[in-house]
Amino acid sequence: MNRSQLETALAAFEGDEDARHVVARQARDLADAGLIEDHFGRPLTVETVVTNLQDAPDGYTLVERWNWWVGSLELSHGGYNRFRVRRL
Repeated sequence: MNRSQLETALAAFEGDEDARHVVARQARDLADAGLIEDHFGRPLTVETVVTNLQDAPDGYTLVERWNWWVGSLELSHGGYNRFRVRRL
């Protein structure tokens, strides 16, 4: 998955450049881990990320959308919590 293409696509969601950068980095890490491919039989793509983020509840920020999707994956398959975006 191309991280810069994802960052560009994420501009459609509420969030600043830093949020897009962090979510794109987490998505790249998720793609590299191969969990999506293992669980769903296809690699993680920009389109997959965008489509799933669009399914999040209205009014969610980009980071909230990402965490909502990752949380859903955690509930259904396990092993996804490490890809959540957290504040330190």
